[in-house]
Amino acid sequence: MRYAGALIQRVCKLAGQPSWVDDLRFEAIEADLVTAIERHDTPAIFDWLMNILSFQGISDAVADGYIAQHGNVRWTQINGALTSESGCPKLAGYWTFTRCLYHKGTQTCAEPDHFKACPLPRHHLRNGRLNQTAYSLFLFVRDVADGNIVRWIEQQLAPHIDRNDLAAARRSLVDPLRYVYGVSDKVVTMALATLLMGGGANRPCWFDVGAGLIVVDTLVHNFLARTGILARLRASHVYGPACYRPNGCAVVLEKISTQIDARHFNPEFPKTFPRFVQHSIWRYCAQSGADICNGNQIDDRGRCTNMWCRLYGQCDRLALHQPSRSS
Repeated sequence: MRYAGALIQRVCKLAGQPSWVDDLRFEAIEADLVTAIERHDTPAIFDWLMNILSFQGISDAVADGYIAQHGNVRWTQINGALTSESGCPKLAGYWTFTRCLYHKGTQTCAEPDHFKACPLPRHHLRNGRLNQTAYSLFLFVRDVADGNIVRWIEQQLAPHIDRNDLAAARRSLVDPLRYVYGVSDKVVTMALATLLMGGGANRPCWFDVGAGLIVVDTLVHNFLARTGILARLRASHVYGPACYRPNGCAVVLEKISTQIDARHFNPEFPKTFPRFVQHSIWRYCAQSGADICNGNQIDDRGRCTNMWCRLYGQCDRLALHQPSRSS
């Protein structure tokens, strides 16, 4: 842990943005997210969430281009579509919307007798999974959150905030949303962190809850693997759901963050700030950031040879992929 703390402390100095929270709040204001939260404007928040979810599994440039050309599905469109009788039993409610199996390419689903009347395939999204995600999220908000996302968040947080249990507060939001179709741990934590820290920063405890949400993508996971942090902590695993399980990347970063006083980077930051620590690692690796620790710069069949990396003499430089041996 001393090794991990010292290494990531340096990453925060090299790639952390002291203005990051201010930038996040400015972006939330520009996107009218702050106003939407203040007004409990569920349709506007849903539309914002669908924009975030549309960037799963593909580059930002491709997702941006598709949305610019075709638009995205909106709350009002789904609400209007579901007021008409489609006849499909899966659209009756959130708990019945399982195994829809809509496939855009083949134009098939699990209920072929109801396909022609079904509104779900009519939205021109990038793939059929996004159509299912949109309807699953809509039904979650309508049926579980009773049509009001802001009130649902506050109701979920309240009992845990009263006990000052921020970890339980975070779980109370993330765990139910994991069951929305097509929503990964990475995306739900990213969306909630931005919603709570940026859009809801003025609401009691929203920022504190969001500050502990850690987003683990391949860049962050691979950094922890290449530097030897996962190996030293006996936490090695394959990227994916395991990153959010016990002894996964998120738990490792949460523990490391307790060793780093984020107030050194900005006095207004909380002392322990896992989301900032994780974001600093992401910026150190990302092509749009420092562009240092990633697959474009490192041949992962062997140890890193980038002597220009400021961590070179301190890092374990483990090979991410071991070459296969021929018999």
